[in-house]
Amino acid sequence: MKNSFCFFKNVECDKFPCHKVTNDEEFNCLFCYCPLYHLENCGGNYSFTDKGVKDCSDCTLPHKADNYEFIISKLK
Repeated sequence: MKNSFCFFKNVECDKFPCHKVTNDEEFNCLFCYCPLYHLENCGGNYSFTDKGVKDCSDCTLPHKADNYEFIISKLK
């Protein structure tokens, strides 16, 4: 698989896939807990709840292997 070092899929996880997707074959679990969550400008599709909690349930940015380099660059 292209980008194999950027991809891990855990189909045995009881939450898999943890977001609604059209193709779970390409769903990447490598960043199960998004390392960009703490960033205000993370680049993902998020909103805030009424209580001010960041809600990433509509975001699939960390679950695409092609976004690996983007995530690593944001962490540097």
